[in-house]
Amino acid sequence: MKRCLLVLAAFALFPPAAAAQPDSGIARPNGEQGLSLRELGSQLYAGNCSSCHGIDGRGVKLPKTGAGNAKAAGPALRGTGAQAVDFYLRTGYMPLSKPDEQPSRRQPQFREREIRALVAYVASLKPGPPIPRLPQGQASEAEGLTLFTEHCAGCHQVAAQGGVATGAKVPPLTEATPEQIAEAVRIGPYVMPKFRKSQISDAELASIVAYVRRTQHPVNRGGWGIGNIGPVPEGMVTWLIAAAAFIGVCLLIGERRRA
Repeated sequence: MKRCLLVLAAFALFPPAAAAQPDSGIARPNGEQGLSLRELGSQLYAGNCSSCHGIDGRGVKLPKTGAGNAKAAGPALRGTGAQAVDFYLRTGYMPLSKPDEQPSRRQPQFREREIRALVAYVASLKPGPPIPRLPQGQASEAEGLTLFTEHCAGCHQVAAQGGVATGAKVPPLTEATPEQIAEAVRIGPYVMPKFRKSQISDAELASIVAYVRRTQHPVNRGGWGIGNIGPVPEGMVTWLIAAAAFIGVCLLIGERRRA
C-alpha cells in the first residue's frame, strides 16, 4: 500500500511527458511561446521528425524498398530548402504514421508558428530552394490549360479532379493553394515527377496555377456540371436516361398491344 501511494505521489509531482501531449500525437516543447523561432523549430524537429529524417536531416535508411521506391524511413532533408517542408506540413502530408504510407491531404498537424519554425530550421541545415514566388500579372489561363493538359492531365485529369496512377492515388487539386501548386511542381511529391525551370518556367508555372485555380471554381455555362470530373459521370447519366427511356418505350408498346 505504501509503495502504491509513493508511485501515485511521484506521478502527481512528475507527470510523464506523454501525458501532456495532445491527441494528435505531436510532441510540443513546454513554454513554446517563449522560444525563438529557431529554438522552437529545433525542438519540434527533434521530437517529431528526427526518428525518420535523422538528427541532422540526413535521413534514416530502411533495409528494404518502401513506397514510391523510397529506400529510407525518411529521406534526407539537407538541401531541400524551405519549399519542400512548407508543402508537406501545410498540406498535412507529414508527419506520417508509417514510412510506407501514401501521403494524403488532411488538416495540418502543426500550428502556423510551428510550421514557420520547422521550415526555418530545416532550411538552415543546408541551403536549398525557397518557397516559390511566382511573377504577378503574367498568368494566362488559356496557356495554363495547354500546359496542364500536356504535363499534368494524364494523372490529375484536365479538370484537376485527381485519378489513379501506377502505385498511387492521384489527389484532386480542389484545395491546393497557389503556393502549394507551385511547390508540388518543383519538388514532385511522392510518385509525381518534379519539373525544373528549364522544363516549366516560372511564368508558365504561374499560368498553370491560374488554370488550376479556375478549375476550383468552374463556370458551368453548359448546364449541369456533374461534379466536373469528365466522361465517367456523363456516361452514367447517359445510360440511366437511355435505360429509363427504353423502359418507357417498352411499357408504351405493351399498352398499345393490349389495346
